[in-house]
Amino acid sequence: MTAPGDQGQGGTPPRKPSTRPNVPPRPPAPSAGGAAPQRPRPAAPVPGAGAPKSESVRRPVAAQASQSARVQPGAPAPAAAAPAGMKMSDQEAVKKLGEARQRVLDEVHKAIVGMDEVIEALMISIFARGHCLMEGVPGLAKTFLVSTLSQALSLDFKRVQFTPDLMPADIIGSEILQDDPETGQRQFKFMRGPIFTQILLADEINRTPPKTQAALLEAMQEKQISVAGQKYRLGPPFFVLATQNPLEQEGTYPLPEAQLDRFLFKVFVDYPTYDEEIEVMRRITGTYKAELQHVLASEEIIEMQELVKRVPVAEHIFQYVARLVRATRYKEAEAPDFIKQYVSYGAGPRACLNFIIAGKARAVLHGRFHVSVDDIKEVALPILRHRIAANFAAQSEGMSTDDIIRKLIEVIPSDESLYDGKKTAKGKPGAKVS
Repeated sequence: MTAPGDQGQGGTPPRKPSTRPNVPPRPPAPSAGGAAPQRPRPAAPVPGAGAPKSESVRRPVAAQASQSARVQPGAPAPAAAAPAGMKMSDQEAVKKLGEARQRVLDEVHKAIVGMDEVIEALMISIFARGHCLMEGVPGLAKTFLVSTLSQALSLDFKRVQFTPDLMPADIIGSEILQDDPETGQRQFKFMRGPIFTQILLADEINRTPPKTQAALLEAMQEKQISVAGQKYRLGPPFFVLATQNPLEQEGTYPLPEAQLDRFLFKVFVDYPTYDEEIEVMRRITGTYKAELQHVLASEEIIEMQELVKRVPVAEHIFQYVARLVRATRYKEAEAPDFIKQYVSYGAGPRACLNFIIAGKARAVLHGRFHVSVDDIKEVALPILRHRIAANFAAQSEGMSTDDIIRKLIEVIPSDESLYDGKKTAKGKPGAKVS
């Protein structure tokens, strides 16, 4: 104990002067219960104590950075940074996709001459999450077009040549019996087929029997396949772009209606023009070699597909599409007379869905964030030509399915005023057309 005279004011013993340098005290050891106690905050330094005045006091890095970022007098203010996580607006995304469309066309045209309508139909199918069936005689570069488009879009591409002896397992894959070297037991292992890709080219799909053709049905509709009771998802994006030869040629099997309906578009690939055919000869027989650049990535394509779904559609567009599709059914009261005369069966409700989603995709590809009547009319032929069957009367008079569709577009009114809530006596928009 110290004497009373040795204590300072308040009865506290005076602190002994320390000979050690100013070192912050060590924190106490953590307790057995868990977290260590918080380190005590050091006392603020006294000006003039310890280091000389010329030495700056240490500051946190963030504080130093903030001071260095201050604008000097007379210097221009820095541009404000965009907030973190800020997404592109839909209007900006539409503009971006419209510009990307032109770049894709430019890249594809480095290798393909002409075929503008076919290329646009393929792009609409891709951004609308649909599948496309191309029909044309051999030698029109259908396969080369699909492979070129897949390179421009940075998508994985696989090709299956459909032949009469092709089996479903050759497309979707099969299970094989494999020995496990560790356990010595045998077990089945699924070997994936070429369908596990992003763009599957079903080349000459009507050269194989219906049994093999039907192997694509589940993949096209559900984006998955089933093998031995197990389901395997096909990662997005996934498209089937099929080619077929005209049915008049030998060795062809017509696709069943159920599979035809799975295709968003059926596109006719015609012969090239005179000038295009000369350009093809110059490129193919010379030293020209196309060097393609990637325009879009698969992640961007998925984002653009979501953008297409957000495109608004006016009410009169829905009514016009419903009226157009229902007019293809000869049993409907509002069907025109020539439909009852020349059509054996018309399009189903899936045609209405395809009209809307294809119209949205076409509008976005052309830089618009709304669907117009012209978008619907432009996609009418590839949507309806494989969903309408012309009867013998039409064939005997030389009327094709395309002729029937063109005439249908002419007679069905498309004026917006006809569909703005006006109803006929039967409760349906518009009036009967003969």
